[in-house]
Amino acid sequence: MTYDRLVCANCAAPVNEGRCPVCRANRERLQQEGPFGGLSPVALLTLLVVLIAALALLAAHQTA
Repeated sequence: MTYDRLVCANCAAPVNEGRCPVCRANRERLQQEGPFGGLSPVALLTLLVVLIAALALLAAHQTA
């Protein structure tokens, strides 16, 4: 999830506006996590399995 859709429980404003210290801290934390920070471990594992399967199919196609 991106921080532009989150609402702060402290001030009830969008987190991306950074109206209070809690908003600003959470916005900073979300920006530092990077693109895969919001994904669950199960989603990351699924993505890894799909990538490995695609590489295996590509390797099998090249050898045939």
